[in-house]
Amino acid sequence: MASYLRFVWRTQRVVMEPANLYELADAQLPMILTFWHGQHFLTPFLVKPYHRARVMISRSADADVNAIAAEALGIGTVRGSGAQGRDFRTKGGFNATLEMIRHLGEGTNVAMTADVPKISRVAGLGVVTIAKHSGRPIYPVAIATSRRVLARSWDRAAIHLPFGRAAVVAGDGVRVAADAGPEELEAARHEVQRQLEVATARAEELVGRPPSARAAGAAAASAAAGAIPSAERRNG
Repeated sequence: MASYLRFVWRTQRVVMEPANLYELADAQLPMILTFWHGQHFLTPFLVKPYHRARVMISRSADADVNAIAAEALGIGTVRGSGAQGRDFRTKGGFNATLEMIRHLGEGTNVAMTADVPKISRVAGLGVVTIAKHSGRPIYPVAIATSRRVLARSWDRAAIHLPFGRAAVVAGDGVRVAADAGPEELEAARHEVQRQLEVATARAEELVGRPPSARAAGAAAASAAAGAIPSAERRNG
């Protein structure tokens, strides 16, 4: 799997937005990179040789393949996933959250999907909770390719094909205050959701694919949000 993904990435004509993505990102390290489940297969190739990085991957048997592939591509793993109620501890979410915060404190970048488990394209509170307790910024990112097959899975995972175009689009970033309460966390979660939807719509556009109705709505909402001063958006 790792060899196939490496081959796919090397045969893509890649465009990034913003064009100076790495220059902007390197000034914010360590950071929390987040993306939708199903858009995750090519994210290891965003990591430069000088970056230290770990990705959170579920403990499920199906996810073992992802974990092995990530490690083969030079990305460390943290095993565990979010869940609702008591399952949060049994699925390793609590320990994984603490480990991610610890790695950020040691200067290692971390990556994780934003989705609520088994609910595609709905951001959960996990990533903003890690941002609150680590003090590090969240950067939502979307990757799209012009040649792909969508799996019949809950996340409609994109199986990328070689010899196409790829687009990597990053959001403006989200910071969460250390003293953020439930309302502030919910506002940050909404902002992560918005930035991921806008980035996804733009990535799809860059590879020549018409945006979905939901993506078009997100882009319109983003344009409306642009009229609100950034400080007001940060304050929810």
